Amino acid sequence: MSPLKAVALALVLALPWEASQAVVLTAEQEQAKAQGMILYRQKKTAENYLRVAAQAGDSESQYYLAEELTLKNRYMTIEAHKWYVAAAEQGDYYAMYQLASSGGDLCDIMGNCPEDKRSPKDWYRLARSTTERLAEQGDGEAMYMLALLGGGFPWLKRSAEAGYPEAEYRLAIMYKDGDKFYFPPWKKSEKIEALFKHAGESGHRIAMDYYFDILEKRGETERLRKITIDMALEGDAHAVSSYAAYLAHAPEKLGFELDLVKGYGLMYTLLELDGGGGLDVYVARKLERIGKKMTSEQIEQAKEFAAHWKATHPPLSFFTRKLEY
Repeated sequence: MSPLKAVALALVLALPWEASQAVVLTAEQEQAKAQGMILYRQKKTAENYLRVAAQAGDSESQYYLAEELTLKNRYMTIEAHKWYVAAAEQGDYYAMYQLASSGGDLCDIMGNCPEDKRSPKDWYRLARSTTERLAEQGDGEAMYMLALLGGGFPWLKRSAEAGYPEAEYRLAIMYKDGDKFYFPPWKKSEKIEALFKHAGESGHRIAMDYYFDILEKRGETERLRKITIDMALEGDAHAVSSYAAYLAHAPEKLGFELDLVKGYGLMYTLLELDGGGGLDVYVARKLERIGKKMTSEQIEQAKEFAAHWKATHPPLSFFTRKLEY
């Protein structure tokens, strides 16, 4: 066994987590986690809710709490580091990746980096060994992370072939930008579209934007209308804003039939974000524009529609990815 693999194995054996074990949350803790994840995906403050489940030992909550704290402070704080370590010690290789990448953090400049019994190189080796093991078992997500951890393009391609959306999106971008050669070249556009389509339909919102653009250039308005409606029904905040504007003809696009009440109502639901995602100015402007075309009675009907929509549809979300860039 090579020295590198010996160190990685020793680190794995030193960790307290077991893949077969999972923390069982109480109903109250599970509810706090669910609310925290809703707020996190709405790009609102979620830490108070996530902390409840994180303190109970839930690794997913620990990771996202660390992410929110790091994002809020713009560097890895002592508390964020604590939660990354807690998640990593339960096998979360995203947390391992963040700890492995912490060498150039802002805290280096500030001179207040958290102390860690493991170095970034130690976390890198652990992340590498963890993802290698899972990737060899056919885990497409682990294949993608292994590509980021030095496995490179071969593992990215294998991850995409396994249908992991983030890898499909990244591979499509590489082919599109000419960073990687595709053979046969006359099939490249077709391959790029297929990658964006599958990734988008699997929940990758940025990939769907690229696929949407391809369909728009071809003038496939019926398909575009369906995608817009489907994504709005799933709670996609950007799709809801687009659907609302199209229904109210602000602007008229994709051939939607004018429906001021529904358009205003859908736009009104976005007020719940309260600045999350930076849509507040856009929403206020659109509501004012649409409202000028409506009677006070129609506006009240629209608000009733908004309340019903919120009660019968998934929470609004920006569908943030676990590893944001």
